[in-house]
Amino acid sequence: MARHKPLAKKLRLISAEKENRPIPAWVIAKTLGKITRLPRRHWRRTKIKP
Repeated sequence: MARHKPLAKKLRLISAEKENRPIPAWVIAKTLGKITRLPRRHWRRTKIKP
């Protein structure tokens, strides 16, 4: 990947990184275990649109 990245791409990468974190424990507790995991993105399998 290029060393210089446009701002729009940086923002997309940051947002994708934030979305990829696991759900907090309090969410699992509040939903009584109904929501335990969300679909996560793997860096090698699915790419982010440029």
